Amino acid sequence: MTRDAPPSSEKDAPAAGEAERELVSAFSRSVDEGSHRLERSLPELLATGAVGGIDVTFGVFALFIVEAATGNRLLAALAFGIGFIALTLARSELFTENFLLPIAAVVAHRQRPAAVLRLWAGTAVMNLLAGWVMTWLVIIAFPSLEHVARESAAHFTEPGISGRSFASALLGGAIITLMTWMQQGATSEMPKLVAAAAIAFVLAAAPLDHVIVATLEMFAGLHAGATFGYGTWVVTAAWFALGNVVGGVGLVTMLRLVQVGEGRIRDEQGTGGS
Repeated sequence: MTRDAPPSSEKDAPAAGEAERELVSAFSRSVDEGSHRLERSLPELLATGAVGGIDVTFGVFALFIVEAATGNRLLAALAFGIGFIALTLARSELFTENFLLPIAAVVAHRQRPAAVLRLWAGTAVMNLLAGWVMTWLVIIAFPSLEHVARESAAHFTEPGISGRSFASALLGGAIITLMTWMQQGATSEMPKLVAAAAIAFVLAAAPLDHVIVATLEMFAGLHAGATFGYGTWVVTAAWFALGNVVGGVGLVTMLRLVQVGEGRIRDEQGTGGS
C-alpha cells in the first residue's frame, strides 16, 4: 500500500526556510558593509571614490573603442562591463552604489544619517574629479575616438530636463541599487561578477541616465569639443542625480527594507553589531 504524499505546505517548508535565511543573511551583510563604508576615514573614503571613477572610465574607454570599430552600441555595451567588473573585484565604489547599504546601516541603528551625506558627497566628488582627468587622458591619447565621444555625450543632453530623462534616471538609480542587493545576496565572486556585467550592459545599451556613467561620457564629449558647455553638464547631472536617488532609494531600497520586514530589522538593531 503506497503512502500518501506529504501536503505541499510541508514540502515547501524547507525551501521557504532557506529563502528566509538567505534574505536575513543578505540584509545582515548589507548592514555590515554599509556600516564599514560609513565609518571609514575621510582619506579612505575619497580614495575609494577616486578609484571608482578611474575604474568606470576604463569601461567607457572600452565602450568607445568597440563602438568606433563596429558602430554597434550593443556590442559596445558588452565591452563597457569591464568597468563594473573592475568595481566589483577592486572594491571601488560609485556614488550610486551607496544607496542601499548605508541606509541599511542607519535603519539598523549602526550609523547616523549625517554619515550617509558625508559618504555621498565625498564619493560623488571624487568619482567626478577622477573621471574628468581619466576621460581627458583617453581623448588626448586616442583622438580617433572624439566623434564617438561627442555622439555619446549628445544623447544625454538632447532630451533636456524632461519627464523622459527623469524616468530614465529613475531607472538608472533603481537598476544600480538592484545590482547592490544582488551582490549582497551572493556568497561567492562569480555571481557578483555576473550581476555586475549584466547591469552594466543594460545601463550602457539603453543607455540609462546614470549620473556618473553619463557624466564620464559627457566629460569625454567636452574634451572632444562637444557643442554644449559645463553649465549644461551641471544642470543635466543634477537632474540625473535626483532621479537616481529617487529610483535607488525610493523605488528599491525602501521596498527591500519592507521585504526584509520590521521583525528582522529589529533583530539587527538588537545585535548592535556584536
